[in-house]
Amino acid sequence: MQKNAKIYVAGHRGMVGSAIVRRLEKEGFTQVIGRSSKELDLRNQAAVAEFFKTEKPEYVFLAAAKVGGIVANNTYRADFIYENLAIECNVIKSAFDNKVKKLLFLGSSCIYPKMAPQPLKEEYLLTGPLEQTNEPYALAKIAGLKMCEAFRDQYGVDYISAMPTNLYGPNDNYDLKNSHVLPALVRKFYDAVINNLPSVEIWGTGSPRREFLHVDDLADACFFLMQNYSDRSTVNIGTGEDISIKDLALLVKNTLGYTGDLVFDTSKPDGTPRKLLDVSKLHSLGWKHSIELPQGVAKVCEEVKNMDVFLER
Repeated sequence: MQKNAKIYVAGHRGMVGSAIVRRLEKEGFTQVIGRSSKELDLRNQAAVAEFFKTEKPEYVFLAAAKVGGIVANNTYRADFIYENLAIECNVIKSAFDNKVKKLLFLGSSCIYPKMAPQPLKEEYLLTGPLEQTNEPYALAKIAGLKMCEAFRDQYGVDYISAMPTNLYGPNDNYDLKNSHVLPALVRKFYDAVINNLPSVEIWGTGSPRREFLHVDDLADACFFLMQNYSDRSTVNIGTGEDISIKDLALLVKNTLGYTGDLVFDTSKPDGTPRKLLDVSKLHSLGWKHSIELPQGVAKVCEEVKNMDVFLER
């Protein structure tokens, strides 16, 4: 990509999209464009088509999506599959119609079967049933990456896809009703410290293991792939390391200096027992994460201390 290339980051105000914008601007790219959901509804086919026709971006990072945690995914199942399918269909088709040079589609590690062998290799896709709580979202993401493959197969376009692990960092969602596990824990422990609460409730047994990647590392990986990767098959993006939810809770607790107790609500779902990505393919391409989890959690906790991130966005 040339420094003056026009680059569209779909979802530029979200956690992932904003990190990609920061990475591109740091690298000196001068024509990074984005539209808020109020300015451009990506579910609206005609609006998306008109945007691409007018702006003519050369490169596209497709980071826009309807996202949420276990409760949100399981409660708003129709919304998650419809809105994500609509976004993907509209952006990918308009990119093709307007001769975008390269597109990077971002999926999610939840696309892999619930009981697939660990760590999760790219070739495990579609080899077994999905986790039921987020099946609609996962199916939409699978459709997106298969759409990129299909357009590549039929038309020879340079559309690539990447599957990030669980993410955290600036611009995360701390709403306890629909946030992911790490920001939810930060919110709970922060509230407990401020309000001097005797205990913090953790959903589930604490035994599931999860992998976490700082969103700035993800943005760096996306930039790396856009510059260096042009292949049909998807690429996992992660650290290759995981941690139990209990140990994660203890890490957040200690980082924020909370001294109360942990109470595990075993009536709440655990979700997939383990979800660790095999990142050997990405490592072989020459990229590796640089922000370790304790360092990243410390950065996040410092951010929440210094600004009111819990205001509704």
